[in-house]
Amino acid sequence: MTEYLAVDDGTIAYEVAGSGPLIVLAHGMGDSRAAYRAVIPALVAAGYRVAAVDLRGCGESSADWPDWSRTAIAGDLLAVIRHLGGPAVLVGHSISGGAATIAAAREPSLVTAVVELAPFTRKQSIRFGDLRVKRLRQGMLRLLGAGAFGSVPLWRSYLDVAYPGVKPADWAERLGRVDSLLREPGRMKAMQGMGRSAPTDAGAQLGNVRRPVLVVMGTLDPDWADPHAEGSAIVDALPSGLGRLEMIEGAGHYPHDQYPDRVVSLVLAFLRSDAARA
Repeated sequence: MTEYLAVDDGTIAYEVAGSGPLIVLAHGMGDSRAAYRAVIPALVAAGYRVAAVDLRGCGESSADWPDWSRTAIAGDLLAVIRHLGGPAVLVGHSISGGAATIAAAREPSLVTAVVELAPFTRKQSIRFGDLRVKRLRQGMLRLLGAGAFGSVPLWRSYLDVAYPGVKPADWAERLGRVDSLLREPGRMKAMQGMGRSAPTDAGAQLGNVRRPVLVVMGTLDPDWADPHAEGSAIVDALPSGLGRLEMIEGAGHYPHDQYPDRVVSLVLAFLRSDAARA
């Protein structure tokens, strides 16, 4: 059941399932909380209260916002955690990975641990040699085209590259839902705004994080020529000993949707570890 929280400048939609310690799930741009549909039941079964959030401008949250930065998204996520009586484990995908970093640095009393799935958490740069990687070229052209032209078909084409190999059983329904949402008034504008938002604000906070962080990357993520190098750079920018990197072989930019069982297993092992319980 959808619930709503009024924050500055708009309304955030979310749903809660289960009971126990709180986990808050935040999706990536151009998406909705449905991205976690295969993850939520397993986390609930493991004894957690799980809140899946629609980011500002996405899903059932209000569409018109003045700011699409990771800092603004972090404020929304912290507001949800406060409202639900945190603290919480904060899971963020892509742009929300950067937002989770900021939230943990700003209010460590509300965030017990962070999981970043294919996160954009650092300033990005592409070297000429990176363009030799076919999946990067394919993904980048579709991604840039979708943002520049506000094209839903190009975004769907990007998703096909971002899900290499294994597709969810409900892939057609998944694409249809994404397509339908992005054609609602203001939703493509939200995606374009997030796409123009640089992750420098998140990168500046990596050294200020005081909670354990799990970074999960897919080996075939088309957003980076070398996903392992990107994940390692995030871990290296955190205070020593706080971060760990896990790679999922064959996954693209949506490891939680392609390999939900593997992601849940990694998350639960991380949360059971001494570092995450400390």
